[in-house]
Amino acid sequence: MDKTAPDPLDPTLSGPQLAARLAQRRAEGGDAGDGPGVALGVPGRPFAHMLCFSVYAAQLAFNRLYKHLLAPYGLTYPQYLVLVALSQAEDRTVGDLGEALFLESNTLTPLLKRMEAAGLVTRRRDAKDERVVRVALGPAGAEVVERVECVPLEVLSAIDRPLGELQEMKAGIDRLGDALRRSLG
Repeated sequence: MDKTAPDPLDPTLSGPQLAARLAQRRAEGGDAGDGPGVALGVPGRPFAHMLCFSVYAAQLAFNRLYKHLLAPYGLTYPQYLVLVALSQAEDRTVGDLGEALFLESNTLTPLLKRMEAAGLVTRRRDAKDERVVRVALGPAGAEVVERVECVPLEVLSAIDRPLGELQEMKAGIDRLGDALRRSLG
């Protein structure tokens, strides 16, 4: 008896429609393996269909690259991001930095304290509202910012993809992040 191939998923389906179609396939005893993040993968590639794993693996690769590039400056990636944010807006509140970096203050505050001890940043209470802590580049931070200006160019070189492709990827990843944050309320 011939088995007919499962109908391919409509590539225009999104979100709830796609999830409903894949759930229907599973309920019918069919293969839901065409969808992102639902299948068990293929032999030797257990995460082949998982978008989340592709993003995770790319993030790990970025972490390794940045660790290598930032080690000569004695910086971690989160410290580098704080310095970049402060170099673009010299005086920011901890809350503003947290929003820009998608970090909670209980994660950001210890990072800023270590950076302050190293002279990379200064922290002070806001004159108008003492509950607010303001952060600015310290003397060592301003010096490091100048020295790490080469890092984005080194990252671009390592990625080695056309500018248009990088812009499309970034826009897609930004939309993905926005959608995930919205889904959490």
